[in-house]
Amino acid sequence: MTSTISVNRELASFIRKHSYREGDFTLVSGKKSSFYIDLKSTTLHPEGARRVAQESFRRIQQEAFFETLGGVGGLTMGADPLATALSLEALAHGKMWPAVLIRKEAKAHGTSRYIEGVENLARGASVLVLEDVTTTGQSAEKAIERLVADGFQVAAVLTVVDREQGAREFFAGRQCPFISLLKLSDIQAAAR
Repeated sequence: MTSTISVNRELASFIRKHSYREGDFTLVSGKKSSFYIDLKSTTLHPEGARRVAQESFRRIQQEAFFETLGGVGGLTMGADPLATALSLEALAHGKMWPAVLIRKEAKAHGTSRYIEGVENLARGASVLVLEDVTTTGQSAEKAIERLVADGFQVAAVLTVVDREQGAREFFAGRQCPFISLLKLSDIQAAAR
């Protein structure tokens, strides 16, 4: 059986190869950065999506909320491929965790709602909020606010990569469990 450390190193190397860029970037938070992790290049790759979903499922099996989890999702667009991949991984293990996509702004036509796929969740379900890369935690916080406003519970926030710039502390202050598969330092240390 492959060890967790080996799996994490393999995932870090995959992300480093497919998603890590150096240059001059402005992040969603407005902060400047000399590097950027475009995780969609990993999560939209079939092998990358599979690896992230498998590691996410393996990691949350250890959590107290695992048996009561009723869905997965996060703020569109970064969380969209994560939610779909994890929902399918869960189904392969006999768990029914529908994916939901949470808009930044309400749809201006049709149903005018913030959350897509909500009809697949049980009323008041516990949802795992997903993020691809987390810096300050503000994007996940917006997803949490939308879910709570619609009557759902939030089990935790799971991010693939924690940039180690305040998100962990942000969620600790809100009494919300924060799980990261990898830290920025893991990606930067990964072999090119």
